[in-house]
Amino acid sequence: MVPVGMPGLVLAVDGGNSKTDVLLVDATGRLLAAGRGGSISHQAVGIEEGMARLSGLVSEVADLAGRVYEGGHERRLGHGRGVDGERLAAVGVYCLAGADFPRDVRLLRDHIGRLGLARTELVLNDCYAALRAGARQGYGVALICGQGINGAGVAPDGRVARFAAVGSLSGDWGGATSLGEAALGAAIRARDGRGSRTSLERAVPAHFRLARPEALMLAMYEERIPERRLSELSPVVFAAAEAGDGVARAIVEHLADELALMAVALLRRLGMLRRWVEVVLAGGVFRTRDDGFYQRLASRVHAAAPRAQLVRLDAPPVLGAALLGLDQLAQGLLPRPDDEAAMQLRADVERWSAAR
Repeated sequence: MVPVGMPGLVLAVDGGNSKTDVLLVDATGRLLAAGRGGSISHQAVGIEEGMARLSGLVSEVADLAGRVYEGGHERRLGHGRGVDGERLAAVGVYCLAGADFPRDVRLLRDHIGRLGLARTELVLNDCYAALRAGARQGYGVALICGQGINGAGVAPDGRVARFAAVGSLSGDWGGATSLGEAALGAAIRARDGRGSRTSLERAVPAHFRLARPEALMLAMYEERIPERRLSELSPVVFAAAEAGDGVARAIVEHLADELALMAVALLRRLGMLRRWVEVVLAGGVFRTRDDGFYQRLASRVHAAAPRAQLVRLDAPPVLGAALLGLDQLAQGLLPRPDDEAAMQLRADVERWSAAR
C-alpha cells in the first residue's frame, strides 16, 4: 500500500484480447500521456510476447510525457523509467483480460514485477477497470459483453465478487461470439426445417459474401473462414431484431436475460439488491442502440433490484485502472467516490478518447 499523501505517478493499463491502453497520470488527476497498442494478453500472444509489448508501449507513453514536476523536482521520463528508484510510477494498476484465476494473476504479477515499472503493482481482471470507470461512487456491478461475457461487483466495504467467465465450461452464454453462433444456427435450422423462417438466412451468409448459410457452415468447417469471425455477426443480429425478425429478437432477448441473471447474482452475493447501485454496461456489444434490448435487460434487473441504475460506459475502461491507482495513492485499496482529481482525469481521458 502506498502511504497516504505520498506524491507519485500512476501507471494505468487496460489490456484486452484485441488492444491495450496505457495512461500515465499524476496525483492531481492530470493526464500526462496516453497510448494504445495491440493485445498483451498472455492467452492470446504468450506471456513473453505480451510483456515485451507492454514494456514497449509503456516506454512510448513515458517518452510522450516528457518532463514533469513531482515534489518540486524536475525529472526526465523515458524508456519506461523515472529517477525514483528507477521506477516510472508510484502505483501501477494492470487490469487485464486473462487474469481469471489465482495462477493467472501470479504469473502476470511475477512477469510485470520483473519489468520494474512501479513501486506498488496491482493486477486485476479487466472487469474491475470497467466497473471503476463507470461507477461514480466507486462500487457497483459491471457487466462486460464483448467477444464473450463476464461480470464483477464491488460492495461499498470493498468486498468483491466475480464469475469464472471461461465460456461454456463455466456455464456462460453471451457476447458477440455467442450471438454469431446462435445466428448461424438459426439460419441453418430455418433452411432444414427445424426452425422458423428468418431474415438471418440471407443476412448471415451475406456478411461473408456468400449466398446460403450452408455455404458459410461448410467454409468454417473446412477452416477457410475462421470460426472466431462469427463474432462479426453481432450487429447483423441486432439489425434483424430491430427490423422485426422474431428469431433474431429471441436471440437478443436471450442475451438480455443472461446479462440480467449475472447482474442480479452479483448484487445478491454482495448484499446490494435493495440499495441504490450502478450497473455498468461495458464492451463492444453494448454499442447497439436497440431500445428493446435495453428495456428487457433493465426490466429483468429491476424485478430483483428496483433501485439499480443501468449506465452505459462511454469512457475507455483504462480510465478505471487510473482511478483505482488514484484510490491507492489517496487511501489504500478501497474505491472512493469521484473527487476533484478523479473528475479532472475523466475529462482528460474523455478528450483523449474522442480525439482518436
